[in-house]
Amino acid sequence: MSNPAPSLSRLLGGAIGRHAQPGGLWYSPAPWAFLTLTLSWLVLMVRQIPCIGSGDKFPNMCYSDISVLYYWRGLKDGQVPFLDSDVEYPVLTGAFMEVSRRLVLLLGGQSRPGVSDADAATAAGMYFGVNAVLLFALFGVLVWAHLRMHRPWDAMMIAVAPAIWTTGLINWDALVVALTALALLAWSRRKPVWTGVWLGLGIAAKLYPVLLLVPLAVLCLRTGRWRPFFVTVGATVASWVAVNLPVYLATPEGWLNFWTFNVDRGGDLGSIWYVLSMAQVEISSVSKLVAALMVAGTLAICGMLLLAPRRPRLAQGVFLIVALFLMVNKVYSPQYVLWLLPLLVLARPRWVDWTIFGVAELAYFVAIWAHLDGLLAMGSGQERLYWGAVFLRVGVQLWLCVRVVTDMFSPQRDIVRAGGRDDPDGGIFDHAPDTGWVTRLNQSLAAR
Repeated sequence: MSNPAPSLSRLLGGAIGRHAQPGGLWYSPAPWAFLTLTLSWLVLMVRQIPCIGSGDKFPNMCYSDISVLYYWRGLKDGQVPFLDSDVEYPVLTGAFMEVSRRLVLLLGGQSRPGVSDADAATAAGMYFGVNAVLLFALFGVLVWAHLRMHRPWDAMMIAVAPAIWTTGLINWDALVVALTALALLAWSRRKPVWTGVWLGLGIAAKLYPVLLLVPLAVLCLRTGRWRPFFVTVGATVASWVAVNLPVYLATPEGWLNFWTFNVDRGGDLGSIWYVLSMAQVEISSVSKLVAALMVAGTLAICGMLLLAPRRPRLAQGVFLIVALFLMVNKVYSPQYVLWLLPLLVLARPRWVDWTIFGVAELAYFVAIWAHLDGLLAMGSGQERLYWGAVFLRVGVQLWLCVRVVTDMFSPQRDIVRAGGRDDPDGGIFDHAPDTGWVTRLNQSLAAR
């Protein structure tokens, strides 16, 4: 049988010439990733149309905190977050809200005490539009950061993810996700100061990036490379304090609102604790139980990072600890999927895992709005469908953790390590040997 390749080559214009550049624009992942992200964002914007001037946000699954909190947190009246009104977010997210309001003023919108309903509605629409542009830019930063990683084509797994066109405009989570990605990119480039700067800003936007310091500490302990870790911690504290201190000095009560709000809340939407309360399973102190599970889970993750026969990759440890937090946390808002998506792409970039993760999160996304709309609410007769969506989400996240742990203990299965690679996005950890005491400990455990 003749080889069809020559005829196919002639049909497509012949073989590649001497001056052709296979690595040119058409072969680069960047334009395709940004194009795909743009298309995903356009889908998201079209999905928001039914919510413009409509109260049917839950059945249309286009609810957004951005428009709602513009009214509820006094932004329409010119109130400044923290200074004039309480905000249930860390300082940098509140600052983002205020910057967006001031951009609306520059564009001619009105935000002041006594503003008319018509002018407030116009300004609210402008506020949502400004945030849509800014958040799209932040998702662009996220994709750009992953394009700069060792496997740039994996950025497509973010750009095309259903999480973008379902949850991208629910809240301001793109800010913390972008900052976290910049921190991981800086670490991969062996820039601990910038790692700390981005990490501190991320913690000032949402709290979860502080968890990244745990796998960093354990892997530095395993390799004995402490100096970059302490530099990172110092820069993290400095950037976090630089953002938080002015607000704390201006209004200690306003600054504390975020912390007291999260400590005092019980089991809330999307969490296993919320489902258990719906099922009449009473838990006396959810906060203490969550804290205990976080401590136990963190110790287990640290043990695996330290005692695995081969040093795990940083992304694997980061994914595990953030997934643990999301599984046991007191609330799981649908946009929290954005926290885990980029970490999954770094820890286990396999399309099968990505697909199963996306399906489970999409099922939860549909179920939460049906629950809030009353279709799956308690007493509807269909509430168990909502319970099932929550447990499906938790179960898939747990399954992904098992898959990552399997890669850690069977590194030959890790697709990122194919071809003799170690931890290409791990910065100082890449090909770093274990310290002597870790080697001896693992040898003694293997001998038993």
